[in-house]
Amino acid sequence: MVQVTTRDVMEKFNLQIVSGHEGIGRAITTSDISRPGLEMAGYFTHYPANRVQLLGKTELSFFEMLPENVRIERMCLLCARNTPAIILSRSMEVPKELIDASNKNHVPVLVSKQTTTHFSSRLTNYLESELAPTTAIHGVLVDIYGIGVLILGKSGVGKSETALELVKKGHRLVADDSVEIRQESENMIIGSPPPLLEHLLEIRGIGIINIMTLFGASAIRPYKRITLVVELENWDPNKSYDRLGLDEEKMKIIDTELTKLTIPVQPGRNVSVIIEVAAMNYRLKRMGVNAAEEFSRRLDAVIASNGEMDDFN
Repeated sequence: MVQVTTRDVMEKFNLQIVSGHEGIGRAITTSDISRPGLEMAGYFTHYPANRVQLLGKTELSFFEMLPENVRIERMCLLCARNTPAIILSRSMEVPKELIDASNKNHVPVLVSKQTTTHFSSRLTNYLESELAPTTAIHGVLVDIYGIGVLILGKSGVGKSETALELVKKGHRLVADDSVEIRQESENMIIGSPPPLLEHLLEIRGIGIINIMTLFGASAIRPYKRITLVVELENWDPNKSYDRLGLDEEKMKIIDTELTKLTIPVQPGRNVSVIIEVAAMNYRLKRMGVNAAEEFSRRLDAVIASNGEMDDFN
């Protein structure tokens, strides 16, 4: 998991630091943001001190109504030992009590020019993306007709060669050899290439090639949501492969289950065309068109019709 610090947030959103400079390197461990309205009223029993605290016009206008001794006490409690940052929106003036408490406890106080709701939304999205669970998988990720297809298989089975054929057909390469995957939300995982391998594809016998240089910027993507997994394996004559497509296999990556297809590879099979068709068929299934189920219904109707004729005879 990538660590996010208060300094990262300050630089990302161009925030101004007012006090608590010594705590600028504090780690932010959760994407949840707290609006400490109840805390301003004195209720700290369940204070989520490990979150970024966002103060807006409502919280500060209430705070100004409090007696001076109460204001000092509330801000000392707000600047907890594990609070990563306190951020004020709308370029509002930072209360003196908050400055003193933040300097004492080394809690950075930052100011944003944006409105409270807008900044809260942007900061949440940024933290969810940066703090999302991550993993890495050996494979190739290609954008085929808008479907993020993760191609897996043993080394030498032809994953990169298949990806090259797909790029020549107009599809877009996301990552080759190693795919970095992060789960940004429930049932949504995003794949991207490691910085070292960005835009690169390895072809045995040729070496490493730069897809963007050869085919242009339209042939690559920096990231893509993964929705379909295709595993390539050498043809095994003793193994029974799915011929109808009625049974759907699943593969779990982090906390997300994805549809998985196993495609046997042997001389004479155009794997890139098969994967293209698999991606198009997956889109049709999501739209409610399932050729395998339609065939099964037709077959059941024929069997039932033949049974009725036998009864008649």
